[in-house]
Amino acid sequence: MGILKGALSGRRYRIIGEVPETFTDDFIQALNTNQFREPASPTHKGEAQGWCQVHNLLDVDFSDINLWLYNHYVLIALRVDKKTVPAKLLRAHLQKRMEAWCKQNNRPRVPAAVKEELRETLELEMLQKTLPRVQTWEIVWNLNQQWAVFTNDSELPNERFQKLFLRTFGLRAVPWSPLDELSATDGLPEAIVSVGATDVRGGVR
Repeated sequence: MGILKGALSGRRYRIIGEVPETFTDDFIQALNTNQFREPASPTHKGEAQGWCQVHNLLDVDFSDINLWLYNHYVLIALRVDKKTVPAKLLRAHLQKRMEAWCKQNNRPRVPAAVKEELRETLELEMLQKTLPRVQTWEIVWNLNQQWAVFTNDSELPNERFQKLFLRTFGLRAVPWSPLDELSATDGLPEAIVSVGATDVRGGVR
């Protein structure tokens, strides 16, 4: 829980759009609609993502605002689960299955169609026994000043955050750089430009 305890690193965003006056009810519905959900099948291959509580990644119900709204700060987390079968382990087990098939059927080689069937069956069996790789990243959103911090520096997680934030709240999260801070200071952009620096005003939206 880096937001509530410990050091933070990540990217800062400006939030573009108006927060409705009845935001608590709207946000409860929006967060619950886009909460993290476990895949229906234990053999689901791929990724699942959604919002969860910062206190515990298993808590995905946002009906109690006291668990995620602190004065004018929204504290939530993005959870992404990905389940895959280790390729090397799959190949090793498949080789054993193919050897057993050849011996049982007295054949020197496994036909391509049979090999694919054996691979698919084996992959489903292994997926049932495999736990997903779970990642969570926290978000703090200041509703008064309309900025947010996403606690990850990598491109893909930040793209996920921006897309899910827009889908959930109907608001855009726009990256905020130090140049945005400078451009808001009266007279400073002109002073920087006068000495040959890049026009920081170009990054303001």
